[in-house]
Amino acid sequence: MRPQENSERPARLRVGVVGAGRVGSALGAALARAGHEVVAASAVSERSRRLAEARLPTARLTDPSDVVDSADLVLLTVPDDALEPLVRGLVETGADVTGTFLVHTSGAHGHQVLAPATAAGALPLALHPVMTFTGRDEDLDRLASASFGVTAPDTLRPIAEALVVEMGAEPVWIAEEHRTLYHTALAGGANHLVTLVAESAALLGAAGVDNPGRLLGPLLGAALDNALRLGMDGLSGPVLRGDTATVAAHIAELRRHSPESVPAYIALARLTADRALAAGLLKPHDAERLLDVLQD
Repeated sequence: MRPQENSERPARLRVGVVGAGRVGSALGAALARAGHEVVAASAVSERSRRLAEARLPTARLTDPSDVVDSADLVLLTVPDDALEPLVRGLVETGADVTGTFLVHTSGAHGHQVLAPATAAGALPLALHPVMTFTGRDEDLDRLASASFGVTAPDTLRPIAEALVVEMGAEPVWIAEEHRTLYHTALAGGANHLVTLVAESAALLGAAGVDNPGRLLGPLLGAALDNALRLGMDGLSGPVLRGDTATVAAHIAELRRHSPESVPAYIALARLTADRALAAGLLKPHDAERLLDVLQD
């Protein structure tokens, strides 16, 4: 018997995973640790099959419709753009979703993307793990310090949050209408951070530094800590100081060594100057001189 919608703690569930790659296999394993039974999974690539076999040993590999028919709770861990067509296809092909918890992990969507299945009787939950997954063993350990962005109908909120807690993480409620803004913030921070760090490491390599990570690790760790604790008050560097000659020299050097990065440097320097000026950290006359240098 499937659990009632008003239950504040999910019963032991038969779990299925559609898209048992890095995310699906990790969350399926976390639910198994919590006492649920992973009964079925679908995996397309060879790597996903290996992850499913290693992390979800009780699951049989099958097609998505069979996964849905076999489970009380189905994790839909597929790329953002594939989610809506997958849900529509499952309903159109007659998969039995009545009374089934359909849980997607896309940060970009709330529960409304599951509307075709909801209309057919499914119980929709959006549980987005705010962390990166590598397919390595540490993925499961990292869940203990992670948060999940949770969006669901009000009647299902207690169950959604309980599932996150069972996986060892912290639920953070995100309203349906704020889901895209929420995901924009996370993607902009995490994805662009990787690009910035990789670019910094490459430039240090071009400057003859053998181990860029040794320089960047302490510096960027301190900068991240300062930003999280202090916001703009944690800012340092030439933009804050109004060092226009230094900023101009940076741009000139980038034009020689990494011209494709110049627009990003200029845009981020402008944004930094605007934020610092608004916070009262940068004097108006210094900001004016900086913006003159940062004209594209």
